[in-house]
Amino acid sequence: MSGADTGGLLLVHAHPDDESITTGGTIAHYRRRGIPVTVVTCTLGEEGEVIGDDWAHLVADEADQLGGYRILELTRALAELDAAPPRFLGGAGRWRDSGMAGTPSARNPRAFVNSGDAAVDALTQVILELRPRVVVGYDPRGGYGHPDHIRAHEITMAAIDSAAEWGWDVSKAYWTVTDGAVLGMHTEALKRRTVDQLPGALPAGWRLPHDGELACVPTESVTTTVDVADVLGAKRAALRAHATQVTVAPSGREFALSNDIAQPVLPEEHFVLVRGQRGPSGPDGREHDLFAGLA
Repeated sequence: MSGADTGGLLLVHAHPDDESITTGGTIAHYRRRGIPVTVVTCTLGEEGEVIGDDWAHLVADEADQLGGYRILELTRALAELDAAPPRFLGGAGRWRDSGMAGTPSARNPRAFVNSGDAAVDALTQVILELRPRVVVGYDPRGGYGHPDHIRAHEITMAAIDSAAEWGWDVSKAYWTVTDGAVLGMHTEALKRRTVDQLPGALPAGWRLPHDGELACVPTESVTTTVDVADVLGAKRAALRAHATQVTVAPSGREFALSNDIAQPVLPEEHFVLVRGQRGPSGPDGREHDLFAGLA
């Protein structure tokens, strides 16, 4: 399968680092197959918290330079995944990170949650330019409920419909999710290593996630699994590139955000098909290729 045959893969993410955390393995997987992959990032992540002291003063209520630095991190991460250079919706800085729900940052007129039809139009133009066969976005909850993730879901689905009206019908659209059963299995393995003080236990200061604390969906809702075990090295390198936001454990099995809650680096990534025809399934009843069924 060549890039010319497929029309490529487009992923829409809210902030720098989202692409590596949820779909980094998938990006690297399809680049190894020669598929063109473009990541559209909707904001610069200006409201993010920062890990460590080196860049601590870049945050929004001090120098307010974090967004510019995260462009560099995203550039490095996408290079590790062999994807196209960063592409920001409407151009870098067009819309600002909205922060969490109810915070003053969400009232900023430039906040992404206030982007209106302009954001849909901007993403429609990207789709019409790139003509991807497959588009990946978030589910209606935005994965874990962040307002920018929810807004990214809204504009992605609207732009797919809009592009169809203008002559490009995306063949398949997916939501990136995490299978709750798979997440639970790997989390339990981490708990056993930690309790038994086996190699690969948690770094100092990290904690295990509470039951139900990490975002996931019921296993029966997942339609598609992409095996990314052979590209986990690239995914880990991309996660490490987002050093202001993500720490990868020395074992490489887990990562944590600024909250120091351990999350497993899974050997597969999960999706829900929401547009297009389901392709051939494996013995588990799931697709194992986002391009399954496409010529």
